[in-house]
Amino acid sequence: MAKLGFPFTLGVASGEPSADGVILWTRLAVEPLHGSKPGGMPNQVFSVKWELAEDAEFTRVIQSGTAPAQPDWAHSVHVRVSGLRAWTEYFYRFSVDGHTSPVGRTKTAPGPDSTEPIKVAVVSCQRYEHGFFTVLKHVAEERPDVVFHLGDYVYEYGKPANPQPGRYIRPLEATEECKTLAAYRRRYARYQLDKDLQAAHAAAPWITMPDDHEVRDNYAGLLPGDGSSQSAFLKRRNAAYKAYYEHLPLRVRPVGNNLQFYRWRPYGKVADFMFVDARQYRKGKDMLGVEQQEWLTARLRASTARWKVIAQALFFAPRKFPLEPPSTDAWDGFPDSRAKVLAAATGDLVVLSGDVHNAWAGEFGGGVEFVTSSVTSRPPATDGTAMLALNPHLKFFDGRRGYLVVTAGMSDFTVDYRAVEFVDQPGAPVVTAAGFRVVDSKLQRTDL
Repeated sequence: MAKLGFPFTLGVASGEPSADGVILWTRLAVEPLHGSKPGGMPNQVFSVKWELAEDAEFTRVIQSGTAPAQPDWAHSVHVRVSGLRAWTEYFYRFSVDGHTSPVGRTKTAPGPDSTEPIKVAVVSCQRYEHGFFTVLKHVAEERPDVVFHLGDYVYEYGKPANPQPGRYIRPLEATEECKTLAAYRRRYARYQLDKDLQAAHAAAPWITMPDDHEVRDNYAGLLPGDGSSQSAFLKRRNAAYKAYYEHLPLRVRPVGNNLQFYRWRPYGKVADFMFVDARQYRKGKDMLGVEQQEWLTARLRASTARWKVIAQALFFAPRKFPLEPPSTDAWDGFPDSRAKVLAAATGDLVVLSGDVHNAWAGEFGGGVEFVTSSVTSRPPATDGTAMLALNPHLKFFDGRRGYLVVTAGMSDFTVDYRAVEFVDQPGAPVVTAAGFRVVDSKLQRTDL
């Protein structure tokens, strides 16, 4: 058998940290954008060695083993590591056929009695064509304890025949919209070849929640919304979910027609993070579906953490628009579902959101919401001044691309809004656009 070319072209990642473990990820791809063979790899299983160490030089390796990279799963590798110390930094790498991957940094979650503060970076909406992933470079430099990605990790669109001038900074090779497993795999590979995205994955563990563009724009539950049959759409959705799993450090594989994204991640006594799927289970005016709604209600009521944090894709607080009705693709379109969440929440509730490509901060009955802007996706033409005047419960708007830095402790929950001025070329510096502190379910500005 011929020797493989360098197979770690898509980098490494870790995710889903618990107090005693983490998931390690990579995908073997010698030709990531190969037109017919996934990753340009031979159709065979490879045994990939992994190592976990206490130092970046790997002089203190504490665990190692091998994991299969199977062609049916695009030669992706998911290693479930356990038996680790809580709230501890580790380093990891992979090797196969004489090649060694880049080194990644990860960190376990704190134990149940921990009161140590937590640093989280929150990102959303990274459309490749719309610019450079400089935001993710800055996220990597923050060295957070964990990164939350709240949807639109990739976009399914093809390359338009007549693109608007200046709109497409980094054109895609693909002219067709993603609809097949092969197309989704190539789209993830295109994104993950980006060095800033690789750096952010290698800098900290990620917890991810998809929105719509990982499948199709504005899809809802089992409704395709594009005139195709439900069976055709279900086949497409299954392909999209499989590709999502193959390219991210998730704990669970797709089962049947579903991939369960909603989950609970406790971080000591400080925060209970509840990741909520606002897309897959929609039906009529029900945002979450019966099973997920019951799960979330039980989690909110049982939580004894200082902060109850819901992380999900869509704008949660009510919003009035000057010349148009409220969005139906947000929680405004599902008021009964929102009311059930608020009825179950006790204590300090925080919602972290994405989707709208602008940064917002606001209050609602019983809690506060922080909305991250996009990594690159173009923001809509929004009159922030008019929106804030029409919605006095909304306290902040910024139209630049950026991310959130959340610091949660037993006494404080603070959020800094980071922003970059441009994404049409690499190297934009980052600034802090605003800072907030949560006080009695209200927002207090800290940077003025």
